[in-house]
Amino acid sequence: MNKADLVSVMANEADISKAQATKALDAMLDAVVNALKDGDKVTLVNFGTFSVANRAARTGRNPRTNEAITIPEKKVPKFRPGKNLLDAVM
Repeated sequence: MNKADLVSVMANEADISKAQATKALDAMLDAVVNALKDGDKVTLVNFGTFSVANRAARTGRNPRTNEAITIPEKKVPKFRPGKNLLDAVM
């Protein structure tokens, strides 16, 4: 399912136009991204939790030269599914 498919499902389920569904989805995604940028968690009960984790610096290898390189530390988004989502998928 891509974004257009999701918008269509949202529009049908909520009985709204596709333009309104697109606007609602974009607003939700922007809110999640902005919260994660600020270092906050976003918890959607019965669905899951979005958070930010720090990935530590580590040593890697350049595949062309086989030379050791240092991969810097960085922040990465994480998602932990809720129990209802896990049960629905199984």
